[in-house]
Amino acid sequence: MTPLDIDELARMTLREDLSSGDLTTEATVATDARGRAVAIAKSPLVACGGALFRRVFALLDPHLTFEAHVADGADVAIGQPVWTVEGNARALLEAERSALNLTQRASGIATMARRFVKAAANDRVRITDTRKTTPGLRALERYAVRVGGAYNHRDNLGAAVLIKDNHIVAAGGVTKAIRLARARAPHTTKIEVEVADLHMLDEALAAGADIVMLDNFELADVVRGVERVNGRALIEVSGGVTLQTVAELAATGVDAISVGALTHSAPAADISLQLSL
Repeated sequence: MTPLDIDELARMTLREDLSSGDLTTEATVATDARGRAVAIAKSPLVACGGALFRRVFALLDPHLTFEAHVADGADVAIGQPVWTVEGNARALLEAERSALNLTQRASGIATMARRFVKAAANDRVRITDTRKTTPGLRALERYAVRVGGAYNHRDNLGAAVLIKDNHIVAAGGVTKAIRLARARAPHTTKIEVEVADLHMLDEALAAGADIVMLDNFELADVVRGVERVNGRALIEVSGGVTLQTVAELAATGVDAISVGALTHSAPAADISLQLSL
């Protein structure tokens, strides 16, 4: 994540929570009170978002101190401290939920990504995310995927050509869609095509697709697809991939496995903030 991404996310979440102030903290905590807050893992997790955690608090107290007990990407056990901030007690309380919301989300995705990479047990195959991200949080969620050891797919619609089923319908067929994309795309851009069966795969290969996405294929058809491609294109598998199926898919010889669940279904990591004065 860039410093700009970090700052924008921190400001966005604080604005949501503090748009009307903090009635409870303002009523019960002295303006000059000091405190120390420690983020504690309440579930096993992969730490992610330390710089963002720090920035959320620093926007309310520029003079606070921050300590990361572990680096992003570290495996953290239950009860282990992750980050500590010390500073104005009001700032700590007012920023608590914003900081935790972001880092619990990021750490949950990093944890899920790590689980899929380990389950695949195949260094030759890339486990990738998709564009199924939370609106406004794509930069954070994609960073978390990388922290967990997986890879990012295209950043946005302008980052790569990916001809999907509805593009094929709108263009009038696989071959025509590839021809139109090839004519318009920069010469540095590869053409990826989503195919739903082996017949579409054959057509995409004949039309010169650089990458083929085998979408919702049964395992036996993935094996057949790899044989038909025979090195002529990169092969991506997508659709319904689970922790239970990823290893057998990885063993077929495909190049990438895209998993929407990395971002759209990852549960938030359980992290609590313990305050002392």
